[in-house]
Amino acid sequence: MTVIGQLGQTLDGRIATVTGHSRYVNGPASLVHLHHLRACVDAVLVGIGTALADDPQLNVRLTHGKNPTRIVLDPNARLARSAKVWRDDGTQRLWLTSNTPAAEIPSGVELVVLRTLNGHIEPKEILRALHARGLRRLLIEGGAETVSRFMQAGCLDRLHLLVAPIIMGSGRPAFNLPAIQTMDEAVRLRTKAYALEDEIVYDIDLSTQRLPIDFSNTSENR
Repeated sequence: MTVIGQLGQTLDGRIATVTGHSRYVNGPASLVHLHHLRACVDAVLVGIGTALADDPQLNVRLTHGKNPTRIVLDPNARLARSAKVWRDDGTQRLWLTSNTPAAEIPSGVELVVLRTLNGHIEPKEILRALHARGLRRLLIEGGAETVSRFMQAGCLDRLHLLVAPIIMGSGRPAFNLPAIQTMDEAVRLRTKAYALEDEIVYDIDLSTQRLPIDFSNTSENR
């Protein structure tokens, strides 16, 4: 199973202001690039923070291609039933939670209940559940917390980091990873850079950090 992460940030590594405002850090060319990524995968996943802040559609509008399966990682089932991601347009939609919501599940949405560890659903558990549904190419579109968890768990093959020529000076960081004490603990990554108008896309190869996953079982409660 191939897993690609995607983050858009400023030159100083911010994805949003201190209030959480992020529309739009990146410009039109980067949005087209993102839609190309969506068109190349079977499914696109966002965490609940991104779903609540941006109310994304997660479809393919700015390029040609088939809409991917839309997935929201929402352990406590907080997302409103009116969210755009749940729109019934014939595309498969998955709601990853740790319990069954008290309210009615949106029409056509599949509820996938997974166990948690320390309040979080582990990336490997997510990938097992998606693999069991025939999904083989996954885009983790955000936010920073979700991408960071997949990266830390060794569950990303690549990361596309889109950098806009903006300096915020403060705001929410692009990554939330364990602190290191010395520079020799840092990992130098294999990276290629491409220009998108006035922005830069870093195509980061994380395949050497990818950890094996046993897809023979899943922990979801069926």
